Amino acid sequence: MTQLDEQRGERTRAGVPRPRRGSGGTPRAVPGRHRPGHVSTWLAAPSLAGLALMLVYPTLFVVALAVTKSSLARPLQRFTGTENFVDAWESLAFAGSLVRSVVFAVVAALAATLIGVLLALLLHARGTRFGVVGTILLLPLVTPPVMVGVAWKLMLAPVGGAFGGLFSVLGFPGANPLGDSVGAFSALVVMHVWQWTPLVTLLVFAALLGVPEELREAAALDGAGAFRSFTNVVWPVIAPNVFSVLLLELVIGLKVFDLVTVVTQGGPGVSTIVSSFEIFRTGMRGSYEIGTAAAETLVFGLVVGVLTTVVTLLRARAVKADQ
Repeated sequence: MTQLDEQRGERTRAGVPRPRRGSGGTPRAVPGRHRPGHVSTWLAAPSLAGLALMLVYPTLFVVALAVTKSSLARPLQRFTGTENFVDAWESLAFAGSLVRSVVFAVVAALAATLIGVLLALLLHARGTRFGVVGTILLLPLVTPPVMVGVAWKLMLAPVGGAFGGLFSVLGFPGANPLGDSVGAFSALVVMHVWQWTPLVTLLVFAALLGVPEELREAAALDGAGAFRSFTNVVWPVIAPNVFSVLLLELVIGLKVFDLVTVVTQGGPGVSTIVSSFEIFRTGMRGSYEIGTAAAETLVFGLVVGVLTTVVTLLRARAVKADQ
């Protein structure tokens, strides 16, 4: 009996079937069995159903509103095609709100990211623990936006405000930033940056913990100073994370609504009316033109997509450079 016959006999006695092999010698998949790492469609069905319910259906409904004559009381009255999009495009108020939204989001995102990175570097220089100081820095992040707006509005009040004395010392007694177009817009940017900078600090601090210590030590042995060590060692590692945080801050800035509603109501004039507030005014105030508001929402979503794509490409370049 050959050695091959003996092996066949051992498999038969053990009751273990011999696996079928393909032409390349690899085992063939057994029908009815799942490959390792393969997730059954039935297991993913609840997640897919939830995604369809929470994302696909509302999106399709907004599109349906945008191409029909719709009001708050009577939605989907009749098909109008691109009429609502033309109204949105010709609206000077909406066009101006798009510009203000982009300016607000870009300036606030860049400022919050820059300040947050600096704070994270200072905290990391103290050690690898976030500590009490870091916890205190997180307080604006956990404060509701409505309370942030109310608190800052009281502090900026020309009479009895907390900044009244500071304005007097600087030579601007009775100054009212919220009464001026540029001042009100700038004040909203400052409020937004104050609230969301701690998020950048927290995420960048976590990224700094992932920088290999041996790279820092090697840079120090080569005589690199703090600045060169950051640009040549730390930044290439944390750059993808920083761009991800910048993208998050940009989206948060584009969807700002609470501060505008609580602090300025879009004023003075139309100086602080951003797209989210203008869409709210179109659909929920005055004529209640839900169809036009839906069209404005889709146009605004397109603008958001363009901006986020730019930041995503920058992040991809940072990741490629790190590799």
